[in-house]
Amino acid sequence: MPCFRLRFPAALALALLTAASAWAGDASRPLDPSELDRTASPCMDLDRFVNARWLAAHPIPPDEVRWGVFDQLTLASLGVQHDIAEDAARALGGREDIEPTRRQLGLLYRAGMDSAAIDRAGLAPMQPMLRAIDALKRPQDVAHLITHTLASGQPLVFSFDVQGDYRDARRQIGAAAPAALGLPNRDYYTDARYADERAAYRTYMARVLKMAGTPDPSRAADDALALETALAQATPSPVQARQPANQFHAVRPAQADRLTPHFAWGTFLTAQGLPADSEFSLAPPAFFAAFDHQLATAPMAQWRAYLRFHALDAAAPYLAQPWQDAAFDFHGHTLTGQDQPKPRWQQVLGTVNAQMGEAMGRLYVARTFSPAAKQRAQVLVTRLLAALQARIQALDWMSDTTKARALAKWRAFLPKVGYPDHWRDWTGLDLRAGGYYDKVRALQRYNHRDAMARIGKPTDRTRWSVLPQTVDAFYRAEDNSITFPAAILQPPFFFADGDDAINYGGIGAAIGHEATHAFDDAGRQFDGQGNQADWWTPEDNARFNTRADALARQFDAYVPLPDHPDVHVNGRLTLGENIADLGGLHVAYDALQAALKANPAEAASRIDGYTQDQRFFLAFARIWRGRMREAQTLVYLASNPHAPPHERILGTVGNMSAFARAFSCKAGDAMVRPAGEVVRIW
Repeated sequence: MPCFRLRFPAALALALLTAASAWAGDASRPLDPSELDRTASPCMDLDRFVNARWLAAHPIPPDEVRWGVFDQLTLASLGVQHDIAEDAARALGGREDIEPTRRQLGLLYRAGMDSAAIDRAGLAPMQPMLRAIDALKRPQDVAHLITHTLASGQPLVFSFDVQGDYRDARRQIGAAAPAALGLPNRDYYTDARYADERAAYRTYMARVLKMAGTPDPSRAADDALALETALAQATPSPVQARQPANQFHAVRPAQADRLTPHFAWGTFLTAQGLPADSEFSLAPPAFFAAFDHQLATAPMAQWRAYLRFHALDAAAPYLAQPWQDAAFDFHGHTLTGQDQPKPRWQQVLGTVNAQMGEAMGRLYVARTFSPAAKQRAQVLVTRLLAALQARIQALDWMSDTTKARALAKWRAFLPKVGYPDHWRDWTGLDLRAGGYYDKVRALQRYNHRDAMARIGKPTDRTRWSVLPQTVDAFYRAEDNSITFPAAILQPPFFFADGDDAINYGGIGAAIGHEATHAFDDAGRQFDGQGNQADWWTPEDNARFNTRADALARQFDAYVPLPDHPDVHVNGRLTLGENIADLGGLHVAYDALQAALKANPAEAASRIDGYTQDQRFFLAFARIWRGRMREAQTLVYLASNPHAPPHERILGTVGNMSAFARAFSCKAGDAMVRPAGEVVRIW
C-alpha cells in the first residue's frame, strides 16, 4: 500500500501556510531543526529538547493565561472568524437580500462591538431580573424564579439540557445538573489552600452587589457566599464528576419531588415546554437534596443575595464597561493571572460562538476547509482506527470474551471530520430588536427551546456537539463518536506536504487519543451504541484497574510548579486523558509503521538528520508545546482533567520503549522508566 499523504487545494494550503507562519520558525518546513535545544538531551527531557527555545522566544501575551500551539491556532481561527463577522456586519447596511443567518450573525456581532451603546444602557437591561429577585419572599418564589429563568435559557443553581439516555442511547432525555458555583471547584470554599481566592471572590461579590445598588453589599456578599458554600459541599469533586454514575440518574417527577419536596418538577418541566410527567435525569441526587434543603431553610436574604450576584456575574460580559472590568479583575486577573482583557472583538466572537457557533462554523469552513480536504482527512482517521483495532486484537492481558466486546464497540465508532454534513436551521430567529444584552438573551431563549424540542426524540448521531472552528478534538461516549473539527486539521498537527512521521506524530496522535477515550476509565463504561453498560469480565476489569492505578500513581508524582512543592498532578482526575495520550500515541506509532512498511525507501530515510521514528516523537512533543501562568496552573491542577503540557509529554513518552529505541536512550536516563514501572493499557 502506498504511503499516505494528504494534499489540500491551493486555497486551503495558503490558509495552512498562514497559520503555520504564526508559530513556526520556518513555515516552509514541517519540522524546523533550528528550533531544537541542542543543549538538552531528548533522553533526559524531550519537552525541553523540542520546545524550550520556542517557549523562551514566545512569552505569554498579556491577554492570555497560557500560550502554545492550541492558543496560536485558536488565534488564527479567530482571525478568520473576525473577517467573517466584520463582513456580515458591513453587509447589513439596510440591505434585505443578505442571507438570513448571516444577517442574524451580523446583528449580534455589531451589537457586541457597539461599546458606546452598551455603556449608555448601563444596568437597565438587567432591571427586570433584579426586581424579580428583590421581590422574593418565600421558598416557592425562589423555585418559581429558578424555573422560569431557566425556561428562558439562563440557568441559576442548576442547568437543564438535552442528552442521550444512558440506558437507551437511541433517545434523547432531559438532564438537570449542578451549576451553582462561581469558583473552580468545591475545595475552594473550605480548603485553607484557597483562602486568598475565597477572600477575593467575596470582595468581587461585594463589588458587584454595590455597583447594582444593593443595600449593605458587604452583608449581602457574606450571605451569597454562605449559601454558595453550602451548595458547594454537595457538589461533586472534579474526580467524582468524571464518573458516569454521577452524571445520570433517571427519575419521574413524582420521584424527584420526593427528593426535593420544596421544588415541583412537574411544574418545572411544563415551563420548559415538556410534558409534566416526562422522565429526566437528576444527577447527582445528593446535590439536589442539598439544594432543596437550602431552599427550605436558608434565609431569604441569602437567596436574594446569591441569585442577584450570579445574575449580574453571568450578564457582566454583555453590560457596560465597569461590569466587564469587575468581572475581569476577578475571573481573569486574580484567579488566573491574566494581565489584561482580550480585545473586544475576541470577546464578542466568544459570545457569537457560544450562541450562534454553528452559523459561524458554516461560514468558516466555506473559507478554510473544502469537501476534498474533508474526504482526505477521513482516510487518515480510517488508518488510525485500523491501528487501534489491531492493538485491541493483540492485547495480551484481555480475555477473548471482553476483546470481542471491545471490537464490537470499535466497529460502532462514528467518526466526524471537518464539519457537519447537515447544518443547523435558524428559522424563526430574529435579532433586530434591542441591544447586545437583549440579543444574547433572545439567543439563549431560542437555543433553550431548540434543546427542549429534541427531548423525547430519536438520537441523531450525525449531529455535532462541537464547532468546526474549534481547535480541539473530541470523543462522546453517549453516541460513541470521535470528532475532528476543521480548525485542528492544520499545522503543526497536520501538514499538507509533510512526511508521514510528522503527520502521524501530530494529528495521528490526536486521532488515536480521541479513539482511545472510548476505552479509558470512563469511556469503557459505555457500549458501542452509547449505553452505559458493563461489558467487562470481572478478571479483565481487575486487570484494567491495576494498569490504570499504576498510571495514576505515575502522574500523582509530578510536581509542575517548583515554588509549590506540595501541589501535585492529580493522577485520578487526569486518568482518562493520560490513558488516551498513552494509547493514542501507541496507535499512531503503529499506524506510522504500517505506512512506512509500504514505503521502505521513506522508512530508511533521514530528514534533517532525524529518522522517521525520531521525527514522530518530535512532532508529538511539539503539539503539546505550551506554558501557563502560575495562577492558571494552580486552577488547572485543581479542576482540569488534563495534566499540564510538560507532564503530558514526559508521562506519555516515558512509557514507550519505541521512544527509547528511537533516540538510543539508556537505562537511567530520565525519559526511560525501569521495565517494571512501564504502563501499557491499550
